[in-house]
Amino acid sequence: QVQLVESGGGLVQAGGSLRLSCAASGRTFSSNAMGWFRQAPGQEREFVATINWSGVSTTYVDSVKGRFTISRDNVKNTVYLQMNNLKPEDTAVYTCAASSRRVITTTPKGYNFWGQGTQVTVSS
Repeated sequence: QVQLVESGGGLVQAGGSLRLSCAASGRTFSSNAMGWFRQAPGQEREFVATINWSGVSTTYVDSVKGRFTISRDNVKNTVYLQMNNLKPEDTAVYTCAASSRRVITTTPKGYNFWGQGTQVTVSS
């Protein structure tokens, strides 16, 4: 079992930055690929970014490439999402997830454990 707790969300103006954190506990964190997803009101959950077990490999949805960076600290059992140049369309609940696999995956089905989510609101 893996417990995931996100933090770092909030209200920011367009062009601003936020860094989300996801603290993991309960089992070996360093063996799992991790991902960030988001869901805006009335929309389906969307993949945002994923990172493999070692942190060497990452993948992003096209809409955030060049603006968001996913990283991890396997000593602190934490994964991060640095979000720069935020846009109003980035407004959503952001949730981190842990996969049972070591390699990256972009689909929700590839993840076994989910956090509660943190709200990110970007004003224009």
